[in-house]
Amino acid sequence: MANLSTIAKQKKIRYFLISFVDLFGVLRAKLVPARAIGGMQKEGAGFAGFAAWLDMTPAHPDMFALPDPDSLIQLPWRPEVGWLAGDLYMDGAPVAASPRVALKAQIDKARQAGYRMKTGVECEYFLLAADGDGDAIRIADARDTQAKPCYDQSALMRRYDVVSAICDSMLALGWGPYQNDHEDANGQFEMNWDYDDCLRTADRHVFFKYMVRQIAENHGLRATFMPKPFAHLTGNGCHAHVSLWDKAGGKNLFMNARDELGLSKLAYQFLGGIMEHVEALASIFNPAVNSYKRINAPRTVSGATWSPNAVSYSGNNRTHMIRVPDKGRFELRLMDGAANPYLMQAGILAAGLDGIAHQRDPGKRLDINMYTEGHKAKGLKKLPLNLLDAIRATEKNHALKAQLGAELVESYCKLKREEWNEYTRAISQWEYAHTLDC
Repeated sequence: MANLSTIAKQKKIRYFLISFVDLFGVLRAKLVPARAIGGMQKEGAGFAGFAAWLDMTPAHPDMFALPDPDSLIQLPWRPEVGWLAGDLYMDGAPVAASPRVALKAQIDKARQAGYRMKTGVECEYFLLAADGDGDAIRIADARDTQAKPCYDQSALMRRYDVVSAICDSMLALGWGPYQNDHEDANGQFEMNWDYDDCLRTADRHVFFKYMVRQIAENHGLRATFMPKPFAHLTGNGCHAHVSLWDKAGGKNLFMNARDELGLSKLAYQFLGGIMEHVEALASIFNPAVNSYKRINAPRTVSGATWSPNAVSYSGNNRTHMIRVPDKGRFELRLMDGAANPYLMQAGILAAGLDGIAHQRDPGKRLDINMYTEGHKAKGLKKLPLNLLDAIRATEKNHALKAQLGAELVESYCKLKREEWNEYTRAISQWEYAHTLDC
Protein backbone atom coordinates (compact mmCIF):
# COMPACT_ATOMS: atom_id res chain seq x y z
CA MET A 1 0.00 0.00 0.00
CA ALA A 2 1.31 3.44 -0.94
CA ASN A 3 2.59 5.55 1.94
CA LEU A 4 0.63 8.80 2.05
CA SER A 5 3.29 10.63 4.07
CA THR A 6 5.83 9.92 1.33
CA ILE A 7 3.34 10.93 -1.36
CA ALA A 8 2.65 14.20 0.46
CA LYS A 9 6.34 15.11 0.34
CA GLN A 10 6.72 14.08 -3.30
CA LYS A 11 3.63 15.93 -4.50
CA LYS A 12 3.95 18.89 -2.11
CA ILE A 13 0.56 18.21 -0.55
CA ARG A 14 0.00 20.26 2.62
CA TYR A 15 -3.49 19.04 3.50
CA PHE A 16 -5.68 16.03 2.83
CA LEU A 17 -9.47 15.87 2.64
CA ILE A 18 -10.37 12.46 4.07
CA SER A 19 -13.93 11.98 2.88
CA PHE A 20 -16.88 9.64 2.79
CA VAL A 21 -20.31 9.75 1.18
CA ASP A 22 -23.33 9.08 3.39
CA LEU A 23 -26.52 7.25 2.40
CA PHE A 24 -28.07 10.43 1.00
CA GLY A 25 -25.03 11.09 -1.20
CA VAL A 26 -23.69 13.99 0.86
CA LEU A 27 -19.90 14.30 0.67
CA ARG A 28 -18.42 14.60 4.18
CA ALA A 29 -14.76 15.27 5.01
CA LYS A 30 -12.12 16.30 7.50
CA LEU A 31 -9.18 18.49 6.52
CA VAL A 32 -6.01 16.82 7.78
CA PRO A 33 -2.53 18.41 7.72
CA ALA A 34 0.09 16.31 5.94
CA ARG A 35 2.06 15.85 9.18
CA ALA A 36 -0.83 13.75 10.58
CA ILE A 37 -1.67 11.68 7.49
CA GLY A 38 0.54 8.73 8.53
CA GLY A 39 -1.55 8.16 11.64
CA MET A 40 -4.77 8.66 9.71
CA GLN A 41 -3.70 6.06 7.16
CA LYS A 42 -3.34 3.52 9.98
CA GLU A 43 -6.24 4.50 12.23
CA GLY A 44 -8.58 6.57 10.04
CA ALA A 45 -10.17 9.98 10.57
CA GLY A 46 -12.81 9.99 13.32
CA PHE A 47 -16.45 10.98 12.77
CA ALA A 48 -19.73 10.82 14.67
CA GLY A 49 -22.00 8.70 12.49
CA PHE A 50 -25.21 10.33 13.73
CA ALA A 51 -23.97 13.69 12.41
CA ALA A 52 -24.31 12.39 8.84
CA TRP A 53 -27.14 10.61 7.00
CA LEU A 54 -26.33 7.17 8.36
CA ASP A 55 -28.64 5.01 10.44
CA MET A 56 -26.88 5.71 13.74
CA THR A 57 -27.59 7.42 17.06
CA PRO A 58 -25.47 9.70 19.27
CA ALA A 59 -24.84 6.61 21.44
CA HIS A 60 -22.86 4.85 18.69
CA PRO A 61 -19.06 4.76 19.15
CA ASP A 62 -16.67 6.71 16.95
CA MET A 63 -16.68 5.89 13.26
CA PHE A 64 -13.43 6.05 11.30
CA ALA A 65 -12.87 6.78 7.62
CA LEU A 66 -9.83 4.82 6.49
CA PRO A 67 -8.39 6.63 3.43
CA ASP A 68 -7.76 4.64 0.25
CA PRO A 69 -4.40 5.78 -1.23
CA ASP A 70 -5.46 4.59 -4.70
CA SER A 71 -8.26 7.16 -4.70
CA LEU A 72 -5.96 10.17 -4.19
CA ILE A 73 -6.82 13.22 -6.29
CA GLN A 74 -4.95 16.50 -6.01
CA LEU A 75 -7.33 19.41 -6.41
CA PRO A 76 -6.28 20.90 -9.77
CA TRP A 77 -7.30 24.40 -8.67
CA ARG A 78 -5.59 23.94 -5.27
CA PRO A 79 -2.85 21.30 -5.71
CA GLU A 80 -1.58 21.61 -2.14
CA VAL A 81 -4.77 19.75 -1.14
CA GLY A 82 -5.25 16.03 -1.79
CA TRP A 83 -8.70 14.38 -1.75
CA LEU A 84 -9.06 10.81 -0.49
CA ALA A 85 -12.08 8.51 -0.48
CA GLY A 86 -12.46 6.73 2.84
CA ASP A 87 -14.00 3.41 3.86
CA LEU A 88 -16.00 3.55 7.09
CA TYR A 89 -15.15 1.36 10.07
CA MET A 90 -16.63 1.06 13.55
CA ASP A 91 -15.19 -1.10 16.34
CA GLY A 92 -12.66 -2.41 13.82
CA ALA A 93 -15.27 -3.72 11.37
CA PRO A 94 -16.48 -2.19 8.08
CA VAL A 95 -19.77 -0.27 8.32
CA ALA A 96 -21.91 -2.48 6.08
CA ALA A 97 -24.60 0.20 5.72
CA SER A 98 -22.23 2.72 4.12
CA PRO A 99 -22.08 3.32 0.35
CA ARG A 100 -18.42 2.74 -0.57
CA VAL A 101 -18.17 -0.32 1.68
CA ALA A 102 -21.35 -1.67 0.06
CA LEU A 103 -19.93 -1.22 -3.44
CA LYS A 104 -16.67 -2.93 -2.48
CA ALA A 105 -18.68 -5.86 -1.10
CA GLN A 106 -20.40 -6.27 -4.49
CA ILE A 107 -17.05 -6.00 -6.26
CA ASP A 108 -15.73 -8.81 -4.04
CA LYS A 109 -18.74 -10.99 -4.93
CA ALA A 110 -18.16 -10.32 -8.61
CA ARG A 111 -14.45 -11.11 -8.26
CA GLN A 112 -15.23 -14.42 -6.59
CA ALA A 113 -17.42 -15.30 -9.56
CA GLY A 114 -14.64 -14.29 -11.97
CA TYR A 115 -16.08 -10.94 -13.05
CA ARG A 116 -15.01 -7.32 -13.05
CA MET A 117 -17.48 -4.54 -13.86
CA LYS A 118 -16.37 -1.51 -15.83
CA THR A 119 -18.60 1.54 -16.16
CA GLY A 120 -18.77 5.09 -17.39
CA VAL A 121 -21.21 7.82 -16.39
CA GLU A 122 -22.73 10.81 -18.16
CA CYS A 123 -23.23 13.58 -15.62
CA GLU A 124 -25.62 16.39 -16.56
CA TYR A 125 -25.85 19.64 -14.63
CA PHE A 126 -27.26 23.16 -14.84
CA LEU A 127 -25.32 26.38 -14.38
CA LEU A 128 -27.42 28.83 -12.39
CA ALA A 129 -27.07 32.38 -11.19
CA ALA A 130 -25.36 32.31 -7.81
CA ASP A 131 -28.01 34.49 -6.13
CA GLY A 132 -30.87 32.09 -6.81
CA ASP A 133 -32.67 30.24 -4.03
CA GLY A 134 -35.76 28.05 -4.13
CA ASP A 135 -38.38 29.38 -6.54
CA ALA A 136 -36.04 32.21 -7.48
CA ILE A 137 -33.44 30.01 -9.18
CA ARG A 138 -32.65 31.06 -12.73
CA ILE A 139 -30.35 29.99 -15.53
CA ALA A 140 -27.15 32.01 -15.44
CA ASP A 141 -27.09 32.71 -19.19
CA ALA A 142 -30.03 35.00 -19.95
CA ARG A 143 -29.44 34.55 -23.70
CA ASP A 144 -29.81 30.76 -23.52
CA THR A 145 -33.48 30.64 -24.55
CA GLN A 146 -33.79 28.36 -27.59
CA ALA A 147 -36.53 25.74 -27.59
CA LYS A 148 -33.92 23.25 -28.83
CA PRO A 149 -30.64 24.40 -27.28
CA CYS A 150 -28.86 21.05 -27.41
CA TYR A 151 -25.33 21.33 -28.88
CA ASP A 152 -25.78 25.09 -29.38
CA GLN A 153 -22.26 26.32 -30.04
CA SER A 154 -22.83 29.93 -28.98
CA ALA A 155 -24.42 28.97 -25.64
CA LEU A 156 -21.62 26.45 -25.05
CA MET A 157 -18.89 28.99 -25.75
CA ARG A 158 -20.49 31.62 -23.54
CA ARG A 159 -19.68 29.20 -20.72
CA TYR A 160 -16.23 28.34 -22.11
CA ASP A 161 -14.39 29.58 -19.01
CA VAL A 162 -16.26 27.20 -16.70
CA VAL A 163 -16.46 24.21 -19.04
CA SER A 164 -12.82 24.43 -20.09
CA ALA A 165 -11.69 24.81 -16.46
CA ILE A 166 -13.51 21.58 -15.57
CA CYS A 167 -12.22 19.77 -18.65
CA ASP A 168 -8.66 21.02 -18.08
CA SER A 169 -8.86 19.65 -14.56
CA MET A 170 -9.93 16.23 -15.82
CA LEU A 171 -7.13 16.28 -18.39
CA ALA A 172 -4.60 17.11 -15.67
CA LEU A 173 -5.95 14.26 -13.54
CA GLY A 174 -5.63 11.74 -16.38
CA TRP A 175 -9.31 10.91 -16.60
CA GLY A 176 -9.39 11.01 -20.39
CA PRO A 177 -12.23 13.50 -20.98
CA TYR A 178 -13.32 13.36 -24.60
CA GLN A 179 -16.31 15.64 -25.12
CA ASN A 180 -18.23 18.50 -23.54
CA ASP A 181 -21.58 19.73 -24.77
CA HIS A 182 -24.54 21.95 -24.12
CA GLU A 183 -27.38 19.58 -23.30
CA ASP A 184 -31.08 19.52 -24.16
CA ALA A 185 -32.21 22.07 -21.58
CA ASN A 186 -31.32 25.75 -21.39
CA GLY A 187 -28.34 26.22 -19.10
CA GLN A 188 -27.59 22.47 -19.04
CA PHE A 189 -24.25 20.82 -19.80
CA GLU A 190 -22.71 17.36 -19.93
CA MET A 191 -19.08 16.21 -19.77
CA ASN A 192 -17.79 12.72 -20.51
CA TRP A 193 -14.60 10.92 -19.52
CA ASP A 194 -13.21 7.41 -20.05
CA TYR A 195 -14.86 4.39 -18.46
CA ASP A 196 -12.94 2.38 -15.87
CA ASP A 197 -13.38 -0.13 -13.07
CA CYS A 198 -16.64 0.69 -11.31
CA LEU A 199 -15.01 1.70 -8.00
CA ARG A 200 -12.72 4.16 -9.74
CA THR A 201 -15.65 5.49 -11.76
CA ALA A 202 -17.65 5.97 -8.55
CA ASP A 203 -14.75 7.78 -6.82
CA ARG A 204 -14.35 10.06 -9.83
CA HIS A 205 -18.10 10.62 -10.02
CA VAL A 206 -18.09 11.80 -6.40
CA PHE A 207 -15.17 14.12 -7.02
CA PHE A 208 -16.60 15.35 -10.34
CA LYS A 209 -19.75 16.64 -8.64
CA TYR A 210 -17.67 18.44 -6.02
CA MET A 211 -15.30 19.80 -8.67
CA VAL A 212 -18.10 21.14 -10.91
CA ARG A 213 -19.76 22.91 -8.00
CA GLN A 214 -16.47 24.38 -6.80
CA ILE A 215 -15.28 25.60 -10.21
CA ALA A 216 -18.71 27.07 -10.94
CA GLU A 217 -18.58 28.88 -7.61
CA ASN A 218 -15.09 30.16 -8.45
CA HIS A 219 -16.66 31.75 -11.55
CA GLY A 220 -19.53 33.34 -9.63
CA LEU A 221 -22.08 30.68 -10.64
CA ARG A 222 -23.93 27.81 -9.01
CA ALA A 223 -24.00 24.28 -10.44
CA THR A 224 -26.79 21.82 -9.66
CA PHE A 225 -27.30 18.12 -10.44
CA MET A 226 -30.92 18.31 -9.18
CA PRO A 227 -33.01 15.85 -11.25
CA LYS A 228 -35.70 18.35 -12.34
CA PRO A 229 -35.01 21.96 -11.36
CA PHE A 230 -37.33 23.38 -14.05
CA ALA A 231 -40.73 21.85 -14.83
CA HIS A 232 -40.66 22.81 -18.52
CA LEU A 233 -37.08 21.68 -19.24
CA THR A 234 -35.32 18.34 -19.56
CA GLY A 235 -33.98 17.08 -16.24
CA ASN A 236 -30.49 16.01 -15.19
CA GLY A 237 -29.83 12.38 -16.00
CA CYS A 238 -26.82 10.32 -15.00
CA HIS A 239 -26.71 7.56 -17.58
CA ALA A 240 -24.43 4.62 -16.84
CA HIS A 241 -22.63 2.54 -19.48
CA VAL A 242 -21.97 -0.98 -18.25
CA SER A 243 -19.84 -3.95 -19.28
CA LEU A 244 -18.57 -7.03 -17.44
CA TRP A 245 -15.01 -8.23 -17.92
CA ASP A 246 -12.89 -11.18 -16.86
CA LYS A 247 -11.05 -11.00 -13.55
CA ALA A 248 -7.89 -9.65 -15.22
CA GLY A 249 -9.86 -6.92 -16.95
CA GLY A 250 -8.62 -7.84 -20.41
CA LYS A 251 -11.66 -9.52 -21.99
CA ASN A 252 -15.12 -7.99 -22.34
CA LEU A 253 -17.52 -10.78 -21.37
CA PHE A 254 -20.51 -8.85 -22.73
CA MET A 255 -19.09 -8.91 -26.25
CA ASN A 256 -20.51 -11.23 -28.91
CA ALA A 257 -19.93 -10.00 -32.44
CA ARG A 258 -22.32 -12.64 -33.84
CA ASP A 259 -25.29 -11.35 -31.86
CA GLU A 260 -27.51 -8.78 -33.56
CA LEU A 261 -26.91 -6.27 -30.75
CA GLY A 262 -23.38 -7.48 -30.07
CA LEU A 263 -24.23 -8.89 -26.63
CA SER A 264 -23.32 -12.23 -25.10
CA LYS A 265 -25.65 -14.59 -23.24
CA LEU A 266 -24.04 -13.36 -20.01
CA ALA A 267 -24.87 -9.77 -20.95
CA TYR A 268 -28.52 -10.63 -21.53
CA GLN A 269 -28.70 -12.38 -18.15
CA PHE A 270 -27.13 -9.35 -16.45
CA LEU A 271 -29.63 -7.16 -18.31
CA GLY A 272 -32.43 -9.48 -17.18
CA GLY A 273 -31.41 -8.93 -13.58
CA ILE A 274 -31.58 -5.17 -13.99
CA MET A 275 -35.04 -5.35 -15.56
CA GLU A 276 -36.28 -7.81 -12.94
CA HIS A 277 -35.31 -5.57 -10.03
CA VAL A 278 -35.48 -2.07 -11.50
CA GLU A 279 -38.62 -1.05 -9.59
CA ALA A 280 -36.74 -1.76 -6.36
CA LEU A 281 -33.60 -0.10 -7.70
CA ALA A 282 -35.50 3.10 -8.48
CA SER A 283 -35.18 4.38 -4.90
CA ILE A 284 -31.39 4.14 -5.38
CA PHE A 285 -31.19 5.29 -8.98
CA ASN A 286 -33.77 8.06 -8.40
CA PRO A 287 -33.41 8.86 -4.69
CA ALA A 288 -35.05 12.28 -4.40
CA VAL A 289 -38.68 13.38 -4.18
CA ASN A 290 -37.85 15.57 -7.17
CA SER A 291 -36.56 12.56 -9.17
CA TYR A 292 -40.10 11.48 -10.04
CA LYS A 293 -40.77 14.74 -11.83
CA ARG A 294 -38.07 13.72 -14.33
CA ILE A 295 -39.29 10.19 -15.12
CA ASN A 296 -42.86 9.57 -16.29
CA ALA A 297 -42.85 13.29 -17.15
CA PRO A 298 -44.80 15.21 -19.83
CA ARG A 299 -42.85 16.43 -22.83
CA THR A 300 -40.61 19.45 -22.38
CA VAL A 301 -40.26 22.52 -24.58
CA SER A 302 -37.58 20.71 -26.63
CA GLY A 303 -40.15 18.05 -27.57
CA ALA A 304 -38.92 15.13 -25.42
CA THR A 305 -37.92 14.45 -21.82
CA TRP A 306 -35.16 11.97 -22.79
CA SER A 307 -36.26 10.03 -19.69
CA PRO A 308 -37.84 6.57 -19.51
CA ASN A 309 -41.50 5.91 -18.73
CA ALA A 310 -41.49 2.09 -18.62
CA VAL A 311 -39.19 -0.91 -18.17
CA SER A 312 -37.95 -1.74 -21.66
CA TYR A 313 -34.78 -2.14 -23.70
CA SER A 314 -33.85 -1.65 -27.32
CA GLY A 315 -30.96 -1.16 -29.69
CA ASN A 316 -29.66 2.35 -30.35
CA ASN A 317 -32.94 3.99 -29.32
CA ARG A 318 -32.93 6.66 -26.62
CA THR A 319 -36.65 6.42 -25.80
CA HIS A 320 -36.11 3.20 -23.81
CA MET A 321 -34.93 2.74 -20.25
CA ILE A 322 -32.01 0.68 -21.55
CA ARG A 323 -30.39 1.06 -24.94
CA VAL A 324 -27.56 -0.84 -26.58
CA PRO A 325 -25.55 1.88 -28.36
CA ASP A 326 -22.68 -0.39 -29.34
CA LYS A 327 -21.44 -3.97 -29.09
CA GLY A 328 -20.37 -5.26 -25.70
CA ARG A 329 -22.10 -2.71 -23.46
CA PHE A 330 -25.43 -1.18 -22.62
CA GLU A 331 -26.61 2.17 -21.32
CA LEU A 332 -28.91 2.50 -18.31
CA ARG A 333 -30.90 5.72 -18.75
CA LEU A 334 -32.99 5.70 -15.58
CA MET A 335 -30.50 7.23 -13.12
CA ASP A 336 -30.53 10.94 -12.38
CA GLY A 337 -28.17 13.53 -10.94
CA ALA A 338 -29.20 12.85 -7.33
CA ALA A 339 -28.01 9.22 -7.45
CA ASN A 340 -25.39 8.28 -4.87
CA PRO A 341 -22.35 7.32 -7.01
CA TYR A 342 -21.44 4.31 -4.85
CA LEU A 343 -24.94 2.97 -4.26
CA MET A 344 -25.73 3.41 -7.96
CA GLN A 345 -22.83 1.17 -8.98
CA ALA A 346 -23.57 -1.28 -6.15
CA GLY A 347 -27.21 -1.53 -7.26
CA ILE A 348 -26.26 -2.19 -10.88
CA LEU A 349 -23.79 -4.92 -9.92
CA ALA A 350 -26.08 -6.53 -7.34
CA ALA A 351 -28.99 -6.81 -9.79
CA GLY A 352 -26.71 -7.96 -12.61
CA LEU A 353 -25.11 -10.69 -10.52
CA ASP A 354 -28.56 -11.87 -9.48
CA GLY A 355 -29.54 -11.98 -13.14
CA ILE A 356 -26.53 -14.17 -13.95
CA ALA A 357 -27.09 -16.45 -10.94
CA HIS A 358 -30.73 -17.03 -11.93
CA GLN A 359 -30.20 -16.83 -15.71
CA ARG A 360 -32.84 -14.14 -16.00
CA ASP A 361 -34.25 -13.42 -19.45
CA PRO A 362 -34.83 -9.74 -20.33
CA GLY A 363 -37.30 -10.77 -23.02
CA LYS A 364 -37.40 -9.44 -26.55
CA ARG A 365 -36.22 -5.97 -27.29
CA LEU A 366 -38.67 -3.37 -28.50
CA ASP A 367 -37.95 -1.33 -31.62
CA ILE A 368 -40.54 1.38 -31.15
CA ASN A 369 -40.61 5.02 -30.09
CA MET A 370 -41.67 4.66 -26.47
CA TYR A 371 -42.76 8.31 -26.29
CA THR A 372 -45.34 7.92 -29.05
CA GLU A 373 -46.03 4.17 -29.22
CA GLY A 374 -45.24 2.94 -25.73
CA HIS A 375 -48.93 2.72 -24.84
CA LYS A 376 -49.31 0.02 -27.50
CA ALA A 377 -46.75 -2.29 -25.88
CA LYS A 378 -48.52 -4.86 -23.72
CA GLY A 379 -47.34 -6.15 -20.37
CA LEU A 380 -44.53 -3.67 -19.73
CA LYS A 381 -43.74 -2.90 -16.11
CA LYS A 382 -44.11 0.73 -15.15
CA LEU A 383 -41.66 2.74 -13.12
CA PRO A 384 -42.66 4.01 -9.64
CA LEU A 385 -44.65 7.23 -9.69
CA ASN A 386 -43.07 8.70 -6.56
CA LEU A 387 -40.34 8.11 -4.00
CA LEU A 388 -42.65 6.36 -1.53
CA ASP A 389 -43.67 3.77 -4.12
CA ALA A 390 -40.01 3.23 -4.94
CA ILE A 391 -39.06 2.78 -1.28
CA ARG A 392 -41.87 0.25 -0.81
CA ALA A 393 -40.64 -1.70 -3.83
CA THR A 394 -37.12 -1.77 -2.37
CA GLU A 395 -38.39 -2.98 1.01
CA LYS A 396 -40.34 -5.83 -0.60
CA ASN A 397 -37.51 -7.05 -2.84
CA HIS A 398 -35.95 -9.93 -0.91
CA ALA A 399 -33.47 -10.85 -3.66
CA LEU A 400 -31.98 -7.37 -3.74
CA LYS A 401 -31.92 -7.23 0.06
CA ALA A 402 -30.03 -10.52 0.15
CA GLN A 403 -27.55 -9.36 -2.47
CA LEU A 404 -26.88 -5.87 -1.04
CA GLY A 405 -27.29 -6.89 2.59
CA ALA A 406 -30.31 -6.41 4.85
CA GLU A 407 -28.51 -3.88 7.05
CA LEU A 408 -27.80 -1.52 4.15
CA VAL A 409 -31.25 -1.82 2.56
CA GLU A 410 -33.15 -1.45 5.83
CA SER A 411 -31.08 1.55 6.95
CA TYR A 412 -31.44 3.22 3.57
CA CYS A 413 -35.20 2.70 3.39
CA LYS A 414 -35.68 3.86 6.99
CA LEU A 415 -33.92 7.17 6.33
CA LYS A 416 -35.66 7.64 2.99
CA ARG A 417 -39.05 7.09 4.61
CA GLU A 418 -38.17 9.79 7.15
CA GLU A 419 -37.26 12.09 4.27
CA TRP A 420 -40.57 11.33 2.54
CA ASN A 421 -42.49 12.05 5.74
CA GLU A 422 -40.67 15.35 6.10
CA TYR A 423 -41.66 16.23 2.53
CA THR A 424 -45.32 15.43 3.15
CA ARG A 425 -45.38 17.83 6.11
CA ALA A 426 -44.34 20.75 3.87
CA ILE A 427 -47.03 22.95 2.31
CA SER A 428 -46.28 23.90 -1.30
CA GLN A 429 -47.19 26.99 -3.30
CA TRP A 430 -49.31 24.75 -5.56
CA GLU A 431 -51.48 23.81 -2.57
CA TYR A 432 -51.97 27.45 -1.63
CA ALA A 433 -52.85 28.34 -5.22
CA HIS A 434 -55.41 25.56 -5.58
CA THR A 435 -56.96 25.16 -2.13
CA LEU A 436 -56.64 28.40 -0.18
CA ASP A 437 -60.07 29.55 -1.36
CA CYS A 438 -61.84 26.23 -0.93
